[in-house]
Amino acid sequence: MAELKVAVLGGGSWGTTVAALTTRNAPVTLWARNPNTVDEINRNHTNSTYLPDAQLPEALRATNDIAEAVSGADIVVMGIPSQNFRSVLMEVRKHLRAWVPVVSLTKGLELDTRMRMTEIINELMPGHPIGVLTGPNLAREIMAGQAAAGVIAMEDDIIVRSLQEVFKSGLFRVYTNTDVIGCELGGVLKNIIAIAVGMGDGQGAGDNTRAALITRGLAEVTRLGVAMGGRARTFSGLAGMGDMIATCTSPQSRNRHVGIELGKGKTMEQIAEEMFMVAEGAKSAPAVMALAEKYGIDMPIARDVYRVVSGETNARGAYRGLLRTAAGAESEPG
Repeated sequence: MAELKVAVLGGGSWGTTVAALTTRNAPVTLWARNPNTVDEINRNHTNSTYLPDAQLPEALRATNDIAEAVSGADIVVMGIPSQNFRSVLMEVRKHLRAWVPVVSLTKGLELDTRMRMTEIINELMPGHPIGVLTGPNLAREIMAGQAAAGVIAMEDDIIVRSLQEVFKSGLFRVYTNTDVIGCELGGVLKNIIAIAVGMGDGQGAGDNTRAALITRGLAEVTRLGVAMGGRARTFSGLAGMGDMIATCTSPQSRNRHVGIELGKGKTMEQIAEEMFMVAEGAKSAPAVMALAEKYGIDMPIARDVYRVVSGETNARGAYRGLLRTAAGAESEPG
C-alpha cells in the first residue's frame, strides 16, 4: 500500500495517532491549524499538547497548508471537531481530486443541521467514497503500544477492504463493516451515555449503577440508531458496545470527565473553561434530543443529560429523576 498517499486533517490526539499508525503503511501528511504544532511534529516528532510523552514516527510530515496536504492525496482522513468540520471540508474540496475516499474520525453531530459528518461530506463532495473509522480507541493507550481494535465502515465492500490495509498497524486491529450509519451513530451517541455515567461517578455511585446505566444507555442508543437506518447488530459490536464501555469507564474519557464534574456540582461553563480538548457529547446533546423527537424514540438517560448540560437542572436532580423512572419489561423502551 506504500503507493497510496494519505492526508490526515486535524492535529488533535486522535488525528495525530491515526496519522502515526498509518505511516507504517503509506506516506502521510498531517494538516494542523496551529503552526507551532506543525513545527513541533516536523522538528521533534512529538505533539506534546495533545499526546505528552508520545514519540511520533520520523516519516510523519506536518503542514498548515491544506492544499499541500490534500492535493496529491489518495485518501483523506478528517479528524476535525464536529462544529468546524464543514468549514475545513469546504477548503479541502477546492484541492482534492475526484473520487478520492474521505474518512471521518469525528464522533459528533453538526448542531444546527443535526447532520452526521458523512452526511456533510456527501452534501459538499458528492461522488467521493465516504467512510468512518471508529471504535473503542483511546489515543494515549494506542500510542503507548497497547492492543486495540477499530472498525472502518464504508458501503463499498471492495474499497473498505483496501482501506483496512491502510489503517491496521501492529497491535491496532481494524475490522470492516458496511453499516456506515450504525457505526457513525454508535460513536456519536455513546458520548452522551458516558456523561450520564460520569454524573453518577461524580456523586459516588457504585459499579451496579454504572453497569445499569451503560446497559440501558446502549438500549437507548440502539433504538435511535436503528430508527435512523443503522443495523441493530452494529450496536453490539466495537462501534457500539465496545466504544461505550471504553468511554464510560476510562479515566481518559473526556465525556465521562464532563459528567464527573457535573456530578460534583460544576456548571458546563466552568467545566469548559478548565478543559483543553472538546467533549463531543455535551455539544451533540441538543441535536441528539431533536433527532429522538423527530423519530419518536424515548431516551430518558440522554434526555436527563441534555437537561443538565443545558442548565435546566443539575446532576443531582437528574439522577433522582432517573432512579424514579418506572421499570417495565427489559425489552421495552424506558
